Amino acid sequence: MSDALKHECGIAHIRLLKPLEFYKEKYGSAFYGVNKMYLMMEKQHNRGQDGAGFASIKLNTAPGERYISRVRSNQAQPIQDIFEQINQRINDEIKENPEYADDVALQKKYIPYLGEVFLGHVRYGTFGKNSIESVHPFLRQNNWMHRNLIVAGNFNMTNVNKLFNNLVELGQHPKEKADTVTVMEKIGHFLDSEVRKLYKKLKKEGYNKQQASPHIAEQLNVAKILRKSSKNWDGGYAMAGLMGHGDSFVLRDPAGIRPTYYYKDDEVVVVASERPVIQTVFNVKFEDVQELEPGHAIITKKNGNVSIQQIIKPLERKACSFERIYFSRGSDAEIYKERKMLGQLLMPDVLKSIDHDTQNTVFSFIPNTAETSFYGMVEAAQDELSKQKNEAILAEKESLTDARLQEILSHRLRTEKIAIKDVKLRTFITEDSSRDDLVAHVYDVTYGVVRPEDNLVIIDDSIVRGTTLKKSIVKMLDRLYPKQIVVVSSAPQIRYPDCYGIDMARLEDLVAFRAALELHKENDTYSIVEEVYSKCMDQVDLEDTEVQNFVKEIYEPFTDSQLSDKIAELISEPTVTAKVKVIYQTVDNLHKACPKNLGDWYFTGNYPTPGGNRVVNRAFINFYEGTTGRAY
Repeated sequence: MSDALKHECGIAHIRLLKPLEFYKEKYGSAFYGVNKMYLMMEKQHNRGQDGAGFASIKLNTAPGERYISRVRSNQAQPIQDIFEQINQRINDEIKENPEYADDVALQKKYIPYLGEVFLGHVRYGTFGKNSIESVHPFLRQNNWMHRNLIVAGNFNMTNVNKLFNNLVELGQHPKEKADTVTVMEKIGHFLDSEVRKLYKKLKKEGYNKQQASPHIAEQLNVAKILRKSSKNWDGGYAMAGLMGHGDSFVLRDPAGIRPTYYYKDDEVVVVASERPVIQTVFNVKFEDVQELEPGHAIITKKNGNVSIQQIIKPLERKACSFERIYFSRGSDAEIYKERKMLGQLLMPDVLKSIDHDTQNTVFSFIPNTAETSFYGMVEAAQDELSKQKNEAILAEKESLTDARLQEILSHRLRTEKIAIKDVKLRTFITEDSSRDDLVAHVYDVTYGVVRPEDNLVIIDDSIVRGTTLKKSIVKMLDRLYPKQIVVVSSAPQIRYPDCYGIDMARLEDLVAFRAALELHKENDTYSIVEEVYSKCMDQVDLEDTEVQNFVKEIYEPFTDSQLSDKIAELISEPTVTAKVKVIYQTVDNLHKACPKNLGDWYFTGNYPTPGGNRVVNRAFINFYEGTTGRAY
């Protein structure tokens, strides 16, 4: 993606089902779980590079022994920083106490981070928040082992204010109005309540507090706690939690917006945000890794019993399509095929834009996530070239000579690596005042392969803001002096903000929205903006279930191609000499390519939860009033 987006988080959870001595004997180290956690988090660094956190729990410890460890980092390389700290601590302990080296019992008792239950998290900071306090996992501490709670998630809630008020009504005093804090405190409230109820029941049966403790751990109903806690949640989430005594869970939202995959055998339970992470780290087959169903939780009790339970009634499945287009690792077998198909499905419109002139066209891509779609586009272009060769041979079959046949057959598709991303420079861009000049040099181009009579077709996975295209890519491509630059997006036009985990909160940042406004100005219909504002304001006090998305009316008068043509104008500086055309994927083709991930609200405005309509209207109100406040 040429436009920088802060986005998704990644979760990693491992529960070891055997004693640590088993892993020492079979795999050579009692730190098997720690090592696997490092790999799982590193394999998901694409989902977050601003911060990372790790937590572990030791099972069956004696009173007075530390059983919870946590480390977080917001350093430049947070995953490496975390595990360097862990590794240093482990090595120091063994160096100071050589007797620990081959004694697993002593290692477990005295060395932190070694345990049976692990939770990891990688994140991008959104809305400017990247302090260490914002880094997951979050820890809610209590002297009762069962009431300790560790939470991490890949999520955004649309109704944080409502959740916050619910906590206040319960008599709590949350330290801040953030969705992570409100979610953790909500779970914590019902965890406390369940522990108290169990203790009262056990007390009646004659148990004292010390005797009751192991029975509370055994009888604690995690699914019940999650059902009560999540009753009013509105958002997309994969929520993971550990309880101090050793129970763990991962809960997925009822629309399946955020991805969650798991694997289980007799040694481990593993949960992650991406399938190939589990496949690679544990060397298991594609079909062995299962997708957690929407509205369900995978729950592992302290005793090792694992269950998949429905927590919330599933809604219509609206798994995030942006996961498939951009965020997830392309090494997933399904995602790789889907991205190739996205490229293939764009080819008819691309051919039309170049008048089927494949001989005078160079095909390329914006590195790096558009590369797979590029392969799909090239395969479709190869089919077109083969068709052209066949037609030429048939048309000239009566007079065809060997030389002419060789000339026809020698035509090859021209594919080149045109855009080159300077990653080091990208990380240097921080100050707004000098951003434009620096952005212009984020990409470099390959000279000497494009002729003045050539079309240059270049595919990106999505065009969100258009800033980097305008300030850098199109200007750089124009230095090659092609006849025409065709910018192709494997995603449809992004028209609406996201409120479930991607940092696309401001309507005016979206180039499609700006294009629609320009068209209204040109057509003398800009009054629609005030009309939509009035309709949005009329809904401010309505319940979320009653709110409609009136921002759709901004786009209704225009066709996709009208908006695309206007976007082409907006991303072209006056100095650009080549003709610039923009081609977007259609929503119908997106659904063909990604049939399991039909969540398309950024493109269509059809939000999967009631809170989405309120958020998009609030985003429009913020735009109209010129405020920069958060829409959710």
